[in-house]
Amino acid sequence: MVLIKEFRVVLPCSVQEYQVGQLYSVAEASKNETGGGEGIEVLKNEPYEKDGEKGQYTHKIYHLKSKVPAFVRMIAPEGSLVFHEKAWNAYPYCRTIVTNEYMKDDFFIKIETWHKPDLGTLENVHGLDPNTWKTVEIVHIDIADRSQVEPADYKADEDPALFQSVKTKRGPLGSNWKKELADNPDCPQMCAYKLVTIKFKWWGLQSKVENFIQKQEKRIFTNFHRQLFCWIDKWIDLTMEDIRRMEDETQKELETLRNQGQVRGTSAASDE
Repeated sequence: MVLIKEFRVVLPCSVQEYQVGQLYSVAEASKNETGGGEGIEVLKNEPYEKDGEKGQYTHKIYHLKSKVPAFVRMIAPEGSLVFHEKAWNAYPYCRTIVTNEYMKDDFFIKIETWHKPDLGTLENVHGLDPNTWKTVEIVHIDIADRSQVEPADYKADEDPALFQSVKTKRGPLGSNWKKELADNPDCPQMCAYKLVTIKFKWWGLQSKVENFIQKQEKRIFTNFHRQLFCWIDKWIDLTMEDIRRMEDETQKELETLRNQGQVRGTSAASDE
């Protein structure tokens, strides 16, 4: 058995704009998760082409001992809390698979994302068979809804309900911002459809851990996309060449941070 959910995140930007904003925000958020011997280690970040699919491939290692729940830390052997993330970014489609060498085939997280120019109304964009699709829970994330944010995660300067972009004049997002987008087709709009499949085969802990991970994925997607929108003035003018240069610099900075004694922050990186 696996646990599958589809998270839908609507944003007031275009699919083309989001490609740059997402990569910029991943690089920034990665720094906030790294330090004190923990965090993110980038092994590969290179173009790929396979079976007609073409994009950017990344392989990262997450050293996360302090980030997992206490009941897992208590029973997990030394060295088992290291996770490998392999991602194939063939935008507007992206696929990320997280594995653990200790658990091998008994654990994986797969995140598949389609980025579409709509308001989250498409059904089964990932083309699942009907029987599987019936089991999928749909979760709508509203980046302007503060009630969806954990109190410990809230930051006023990353609140789309308060923020207005100087460069694009987008925001602040009111309670009816999605309807306003729907009523004005000239406004850029898109939805990230994130299909999350989790397998954790460990007797006595399976359901508890799978639900915990899905809850954390929702938290990560919520915080990440709130940040992405509120950082729009930092990335809206960047090109993909700027992003690749930034990624190279970030890779070096992450290695330095990971070898230092303190984690910079608590923001969570997205997939992809």
